[in-house]
Amino acid sequence: MRFAIAVLLTVSAILSPLIASAQSADIEAKIKEVSTDTATIILDDGESYQTPSEFNFEGLERGVRVSVFYTVIDGKRVINDLEVIDGE
Repeated sequence: MRFAIAVLLTVSAILSPLIASAQSADIEAKIKEVSTDTATIILDDGESYQTPSEFNFEGLERGVRVSVFYTVIDGKRVINDLEVIDGE
């Protein structure tokens, strides 16, 4: 029994840095800049958000208020979901 607990604690200690490297969060902010060339959106919080490969930029422009659900992976904020709240 002690061996099983020791193995579980060892595995959790090994995997904990992997869990910490991918954190999810959400934010509501206005779009400051949209770049289809670099597949990024910059919000008025000053942060850059990476879009997925097949992302639809339609209706996204400066001043549009959005709600963004994202995951931080290797220091980059990657968009999981984006919802337009209202326009300018």
